[in-house]
Amino acid sequence: MSRPRVLRIINRLNLGGPTYNAAYLTKYMEAEFETLLVSGMKDEAEESSEFIVKDLDLYPVYMPEMYRELNPFRDYKSYYKLRKLIEEFKPDIVHTHAAKAGAVGRLAAFHSGVPVIIHTFHGHVFHSYFGATKTRMFLEIERYLAKRTTGIITLSEIQKRELTEEFKIAATEKFEIIPLGFDLDKFSSNTEEKRKRFRTQYNIDDDEIAIGIVGRLVPIKNHELFLKALKIVSEKTTKRIRAFIIGDGEERKKIEQIALTLDLKFNNENFQEKNVLTFTSWIKEIDVSNAGMDIIALTSNNEGTPVSLIEAQASSKPIVTTNVGGIENIVEKDQTALLCPRGDEKVFADNLLCLIESDERRNELSKKGQNSVMNKFSYQRLCTDMTAYYYRLLQNSKLK
Repeated sequence: MSRPRVLRIINRLNLGGPTYNAAYLTKYMEAEFETLLVSGMKDEAEESSEFIVKDLDLYPVYMPEMYRELNPFRDYKSYYKLRKLIEEFKPDIVHTHAAKAGAVGRLAAFHSGVPVIIHTFHGHVFHSYFGATKTRMFLEIERYLAKRTTGIITLSEIQKRELTEEFKIAATEKFEIIPLGFDLDKFSSNTEEKRKRFRTQYNIDDDEIAIGIVGRLVPIKNHELFLKALKIVSEKTTKRIRAFIIGDGEERKKIEQIALTLDLKFNNENFQEKNVLTFTSWIKEIDVSNAGMDIIALTSNNEGTPVSLIEAQASSKPIVTTNVGGIENIVEKDQTALLCPRGDEKVFADNLLCLIESDERRNELSKKGQNSVMNKFSYQRLCTDMTAYYYRLLQNSKLK
C-alpha cells in the first residue's frame, strides 16, 4: 500500500522555528508519508538556514518567485507553478507554513482539488507589524483562506485563542494545537567545553555576566528596548556585564545608532575588545553561544513561539522577556523566566538587574527550564502528534 503524499510548502529557509519544523517533519515522518518540500526564497538580509536541510539530507524544490513581501506578479507565478507541481506530484495533503506560503499554497491546493489542506501559523501579523488598513486586509485574506482550509495548526493555546476569539479567523473546531519540536540534546551536552570556547572567542572573563539576545534585527523584535534597559542596568549594577546581540537584519544600522545615542560602546569586528555591547551577527552554533551566556533576553512586541527561549531553557539559562504572544506557553513565569509588559523598559531593566545581581536567583531559574522543554518540544513528539493529525484529517476527508 502506497504512503500518503504530502506537499510541504514553506515561505523561506531562514533561521528560525518554521525551517526546523518543516525539515524535521519532512525527514522523520518519511516512514509514514512521502513528502516533497518546497521553499520560497529568503530575504537578502537574512542568514540562510540551508545547512539545516542539508544536514538532514533533504533536497527542497526552490520557488524563485516566492518571497515574503507582496508582489502580485511574482505571487501569481508562484501560484501557477504550484498548480503544476500539484498536478505532477498528486499530493493527498498540502501543508503550508507561514503567511506567504499559506496564501499561495492553499489557493493552489484548493483550486487543484487536494483532499486535505493544512496551514500552520508560526506567528501572525495582526498586531505590531503594520498599520490598521494593511492589518485589516491581511485579516480578510486569512479569513477567506481559512474557509478553504481543512485544518489550521497553532503552536500554543494563547495563539489559538487570539486567532479564534480576538481575530475571528475561523471557528475553534478548525484549529489544532501542535507545539514546535526540535533536536534539543545538543544544548545540554559538552556545555563546559562550549562555554569556554565561546567566552575565549569573545574575551569574556569568568566574573563577567554575559547577556544574550538572539534573533533577526527587525522592528518587531524591538532591540531598542534591550538597549535602553542595558543602559539603565549598566549604571546601576555592581557586577561586570557584557551584552551580545546575536543576529542580523535590516535594523542593524539603526540599532547601532541607538547604542551610540545611549553612549553604549560596542564592537562588531574586533571581538576581543572589552566593550559593554557586542554585535556578533549570525551564529549557527547557538548551543555554543548559549553555553557562554549567563542570561538570555527577548524584547519582542509580538511572538508566536520564539525558538530562542526554547533553546535557552534547554541550555539551562534564565530568561528575561516581554510577555507577548505565546511566551507563557513556553516559559514558566517566575520559575524559568521573568516577564515584563511589552515595551516597558523600567520593568525589563529591573528584572535584568535582579538576575545580574543575584547568583542564587539565576541558578533557581536555570535549573527548572531544561526538564520543562526537553519533552514538550522534542521533534519526536512533534512527529507523533502530526502523524495522528494527518491520518485523522485524511480519514475525515474520505467520509465526506
